[in-house]
Amino acid sequence: MKSRYARAFPLLFVLLWSTGFIGARLGLPHTEPLTFLFIRYLAVIALMTLVALVSGARWPDRSIDWLHIGVAGLLVHGVYLGGVFMAISRGLPPGVASLVVGVQPLLTAVGAGWLLGETVSRRQWIGLLLGFLGVSLVVYGKVGTGFGIDALLPALLALLGITAGTLYQKRYCAAFDWRSGAVAQFLPTALVTGVLAYLTESLRVDWTGEFVFALGWLVLVLSVGAISLLNWLIRHSDAVNIASLFYLVPPSTALLAWMLFGDVFSGIALVGMAVAVAGVYLARK
Repeated sequence: MKSRYARAFPLLFVLLWSTGFIGARLGLPHTEPLTFLFIRYLAVIALMTLVALVSGARWPDRSIDWLHIGVAGLLVHGVYLGGVFMAISRGLPPGVASLVVGVQPLLTAVGAGWLLGETVSRRQWIGLLLGFLGVSLVVYGKVGTGFGIDALLPALLALLGITAGTLYQKRYCAAFDWRSGAVAQFLPTALVTGVLAYLTESLRVDWTGEFVFALGWLVLVLSVGAISLLNWLIRHSDAVNIASLFYLVPPSTALLAWMLFGDVFSGIALVGMAVAVAGVYLARK
């Protein structure tokens, strides 16, 4: 029974992770990106500290464990999310941001061979390339002009953050309690994000119902649900398998945006979705 449920975890992770872009779309009009993320991180720390204490979760035993978990969290959450939010707030179209971050599975495959000693088969390389082609087709037509290098750089930083964070966690701290580990991951992330928000933003927040809903969704569904699944996947799968799932995020986000906001996408995007799914099928062992 447990293995039957576990088979659904990768697709559940993709679905939950995809809703993050929807939550950002609802919340960002009411505050600045780093301020939004800082509040989100504080809420996650408070919630998961309570959960860990009530449930008797085991905390990391050694200071080196705190360090490794914290570095992984700073890369996966702080650098990745901060980069994406900053890029979009500076005018980078979400389609372009998705395409930039979509290179992540290819970079992870290279890093998995160098750093983790994982073997990437020819079939997996074909799948990774097909997945990238599919993502490119999905966002084709949404790639606009008029943005500068100041908008593109944060997206590139986000790409490096999610790639390095996945590889770092897989190598140095793949196994930890997801309840206490969330606190260890988000503490340094909140500290760095809060300092940057204080130095660069006004810290103003419009506490509307829409913002509160978006914040609650990102805290509970993304930072607790999706991140817990990601930590589970990192523990039980190899890096290429995990990274290939991110190819399914842009198609899933496009479908959610169509259902919730009436966003339209062309026939070529439908072809791209099919190609991306085929690529992920080939890339996963």
